[in-house]
This record gives sequence, C-alpha cells and structure tokens, in this order.
Amino acid sequence: MRKVEDYLLHLKSKGFHLREDAVGFIYFGQQYTNSSDEITNAAIELTLKAQKNFDGSFYISLLETFASNKINTRKAAIRFLRDKQLLAI
Repeated sequence: MRKVEDYLLHLKSKGFHLREDAVGFIYFGQQYTNSSDEITNAAIELTLKAQKNFDGSFYISLLETFASNKINTRKAAIRFLRDKQLLAI
C-alpha cells in the first residue's frame, strides 16, 4: 500500500496541488483518528471526488465515519459509502 506522502506526491504529479495547510491537516486527521495509510488515502481520494477540492471538515468526517464503523480498506470504504448512499461514486 502506498504511504500518504507518496499518495500526495502522486496527486501533485496529476495536477492536484494541495496547500501546505491542507497537507498538515491530512496528517493531523490521520493521527486524530488513528487511521492507516490506506484509509487516509481513501478519505483523501473520496474527498477530492465528492468536493472537487480538499475540504478538511469533509475529510475528517470521512475518517471518523470509517473509524467508528471499523472500515479498514479502500474497497470497504467505497462499498460502505455506496451502501449508505452517502456518495454517488
């Protein structure tokens, strides 16, 4: 699995330039929710897809939702959001 740092570099190479404060918030959210790199990356991806930019409160909400529902893989995160009809992805 890709580390968060590597995922952020990948996004940058694709044209998603996150501000320094957003990057700091990403790491804060990961630590705050004790999320794995895989779940953190999924939350970043889903935030960008749903919001079209990085929305810190949406991102934290996803991480908290995944943690409280014991979601630990990207696939499970996407399935959970589809099943709950929280995101149309």
